Amino acid sequence: QVQLAESGGGVVQAGGSLRLSCAVSGRTSNISMVGWFRLSPGKEREFVAGISWSYGITFYEDSVKGRFILARDNAENTVYLQMNNVKPEDTALYYCAAFQGPGNTYGAKDFGSWGQGTQVTVTG
Repeated sequence: QVQLAESGGGVVQAGGSLRLSCAVSGRTSNISMVGWFRLSPGKEREFVAGISWSYGITFYEDSVKGRFILARDNAENTVYLQMNNVKPEDTALYYCAAFQGPGNTYGAKDFGSWGQGTQVTVTG
């Protein structure tokens, strides 16, 4: 019912910037929140940032606060993750996902729709 497609990943030097895109389609009216998650080597899948679909309220994991910025293009149903001052530990496969339940959540298992992921590699 909801489809998501990430793009924009690539290789970037530490301290640089990168913008990821998540195109959302389908029954978007059912979405409560769109979140970004990442899967890094040796780490579990973790919440990075999220935006409430109806109100545009954003949420950030502590390690990316002040560096990453979420924005939504309502006309295009696209969520952008602007990654600034990236660090080697930001290297991961980044996913966007949609939570269709009420309220907000950071839990990956609560998000029912997922994109295929886009790889971000930060070099030192």
